[in-house]
Amino acid sequence: MPMNLQWFLQQLFNGLSTGSIYALIALGYTMVYGTIRLINFAHGDILMMGAFFGFYLVNVQGMDFYLSLALTMVFTSVLGVTIERVAYKPLRKSTRVAALITAIGVSFLLENAMIYFFGPEVKAYPTSFKTTTFKIMGAVINSKQVLIFVTTILLMVALQFIVKYTKMGKAMRAVAVDEEAAQLMGINVDAVISFTFALGSALAGVAGVLYGLYSNQMAATMGLTPGLKAFVAAVVGGIGSIPGAMVGGYLIGLLETFVSAFGGSAFKDAAVYALLIVILLVLPAGLFGKNVKEKV
Repeated sequence: MPMNLQWFLQQLFNGLSTGSIYALIALGYTMVYGTIRLINFAHGDILMMGAFFGFYLVNVQGMDFYLSLALTMVFTSVLGVTIERVAYKPLRKSTRVAALITAIGVSFLLENAMIYFFGPEVKAYPTSFKTTTFKIMGAVINSKQVLIFVTTILLMVALQFIVKYTKMGKAMRAVAVDEEAAQLMGINVDAVISFTFALGSALAGVAGVLYGLYSNQMAATMGLTPGLKAFVAAVVGGIGSIPGAMVGGYLIGLLETFVSAFGGSAFKDAAVYALLIVILLVLPAGLFGKNVKEKV
């Protein structure tokens, strides 16, 4: 195996593409947890729904790829808010275990509904997106990878701006610190939580289309593995931290890629979970997380 600069750059480009998708999904996990302390295990299946919806718009309706990407964000936003209102809102005052079990139930519901309507088999994911390749110092990068990386960076910057500098973003941070105090200050907590789900689900929808585009396949269970790894990325980065989710996503993507490049493709998943264990042993709150005492 020739390990030179060209080889390193090639693996770096591949790792950044995979990591971008994990980072987009991880942002949804970390935003929801940071706001209402809920681990939304149905988040990976929102990615799957986004992939199927984007596929339908492009290949059945003949829509432009970029327009379909925008409409997929709208669709998954509405889906995320609907799930929150129907499944999670009634359990907001219940135990966390009840909410967690409900999230797992919603995940299975979405998966099995799609299996019922479209079947369990893996399908090709053709799109109208034209792929071209570029060479950088001998390493090959294609336009799909460029699109994934650029889209992810733009969305992350936009998200950071919303959270830091907008009125709703300030309300989100207030609810994350103390929901009851935020309500006493006149903040509409329900609207903030719905907005958080809408934002996170929109990112998952984009991630679903990009994941289908990059892997050239889709299935009703396609959200399971990337969703779980994105959750690991959020925990590694410090769940509740937006920069942590970004760093965690890229870290997981790069780790997977380099482990596979060294001939350990059968162990790449094990490497991800081993990293999770090591990080939690050394930094229980993750790389960017803060140790917060739980209220009892």
